[in-house]
Amino acid sequence: MTIADNNFKKLCEDILNSGNSTIGEKVRPKYADGTPSHTYFVNQVFEKYDLSKGELPIVTLRQVAWKSGIKEVLWIYQDQSNDLELLKSKYGITWWDEWDIGDRTIGQRYGATVKKYDLMNNLLENLKNQPFGRRHIINLYQESDLQASKGLFPCAMETQWSVRDGYLDMTLIQRSSDVPVANSINKIQYVALQMMVARHVGLEAGVFCHYVNNAHIYDRHIDQVKEIISRESQQNHEKIRLILNPEKKDFYSFTIDDFVLEGYNPIKPNLKFEMAI
Repeated sequence: MTIADNNFKKLCEDILNSGNSTIGEKVRPKYADGTPSHTYFVNQVFEKYDLSKGELPIVTLRQVAWKSGIKEVLWIYQDQSNDLELLKSKYGITWWDEWDIGDRTIGQRYGATVKKYDLMNNLLENLKNQPFGRRHIINLYQESDLQASKGLFPCAMETQWSVRDGYLDMTLIQRSSDVPVANSINKIQYVALQMMVARHVGLEAGVFCHYVNNAHIYDRHIDQVKEIISRESQQNHEKIRLILNPEKKDFYSFTIDDFVLEGYNPIKPNLKFEMAI
């Protein structure tokens, strides 16, 4: 059993067996048919992976859309965009379309916030000039931005970065995580971000930590989750490696083609999940 698979199973079992529920409560999200989408959930979940020791947070119990996840990170932190047409034309991703606020953007969110406050460039510059500082933070949860337009509030909302002994450690903080649908994607896409930043500033990717304040499973996803946690990990999972093109160093030069996920053969069939919007 991989570390990521074991953590995923344990989290799902904790939610299903001893978690809380919003059933009977007023909730914001709805399914496409207008039915309120309730969740089972637990709070304050923490996981830790040492990338330098090969502890990659990639789930093999189901197919993880790792390439699309990395493309989304490039859209947010390289393009620094909230433009859904750019996301579709450049990366072929349409999963944000349900959150279009009416102008083919997701509002003053994510990449637009990165651009407004020059968050990415500030991080890269400060990691180079003051690597052992304790203020290396990108926070996407800017209240003025949230009030400036409609749009989904950022889920993966903050990263904190620390340097030690030639390694760059990073913590991803999420206010909310749809565990079977997006949790695994968020992990691997932010590991990719960590690898790109580390390369840019001349360090190796070290420890990746993931904190989720509310980890949940939607009520219409229960059967799929039970199917996933009944599975066993991919064979030869110890050979799975995410590799970044060693020829490149500049953060803004990386593309999806610079990433290779070796040895990844997740368990099939893959499952579909009804979206809660």
